[in-house]
Amino acid sequence: MGKKLRELLLTNAHLPLAQQKEIFFNSFINWVGELEQIDDVTLIGIKI
Repeated sequence: MGKKLRELLLTNAHLPLAQQKEIFFNSFINWVGELEQIDDVTLIGIKI
C-alpha cells in the first residue's frame, strides 16, 4: 500500500463511510489528473 493511501485511510477512519467515499474519490481524481485511466481501481470500505 502506498504511503499517501495509508495516510489517507488513517486520517479519515473516524469519518462516516459516505464521507470517506467522497474524500477518497476526490483524492483519486486529483491524483489521476488529466491522465487517461488505463486500469481498474477498487477500494472497499467495511463498517465493523
